Amino acid sequence: MSADGASGSGGTARCGPELASPAGIEAQTCVMTGGGETWARAYYRNTSGAELRSVLTLMGPGGRTVELHCVLAAHDEPGSCETPRGPSAGGPGAYAAVAEYAGAGPVAPLLLRAGSDRAPGAAD
Repeated sequence: MSADGASGSGGTARCGPELASPAGIEAQTCVMTGGGETWARAYYRNTSGAELRSVLTLMGPGGRTVELHCVLAAHDEPGSCETPRGPSAGGPGAYAAVAEYAGAGPVAPLLLRAGSDRAPGAAD
């Protein structure tokens, strides 16, 4: 599920840890940079057997945020969700991304939250 770069754009990916929920969702969230642009990408695998919803948020300098809603089909295939690319307003460290995964119902519990930053002191 891990990202090695920014899809051939000569850019970089700063990814948080790969996480798994007992509810059947695996995810990793990254801040992507390349070509003077920055965006967020969430990689996931939905093994829950049910359709899930995700909200991917990219947070940047000056309180700027971009939010994208994604639907995760009920199958075991890996997938990704990506915010639109925008002009970079600072280095990659000025950005953070988080993806939150929940059931598809109107009052569905949060199943997993995955961020682009590693915990302090975590090994790369």
